[in-house]
Amino acid sequence: MGDRSAWARLETVYVFLVSLHSLLIGVGLIVATDWILDFAGWEEVQHNFFPRQSGAFHMVLALGYWVEHRRHGTIFLMVLAKSAAVIFLLVMSPWKEAWSVPFSGVADGLMLVGMWVVNRQARRAV
Repeated sequence: MGDRSAWARLETVYVFLVSLHSLLIGVGLIVATDWILDFAGWEEVQHNFFPRQSGAFHMVLALGYWVEHRRHGTIFLMVLAKSAAVIFLLVMSPWKEAWSVPFSGVADGLMLVGMWVVNRQARRAV
């Protein structure tokens, strides 16, 4: 995969997949709040407002990732959001929370590193 067009296509697919992931997380948090929270290991949540708000936030980010990439060919919002997520999820006492907190931090970190590598290759390839 040495030519720019192959890396650029891979970058577009990657942005789409990360966007789709965030969109599905968002929709799940809004429409299946109790099931998602139970699955993710949250034993007691008194109100569903904030998990649903998180779902709306995920959906906005998903759209932002996709629109930014399609309009400008950049991934700044994704790098910013995933970096903040990794720091927040892995630093904010995740080991006392549900299993999904550190898992999500690692998953977001892997998405961030993968996207950064693909983006750099797409920018370097001639």
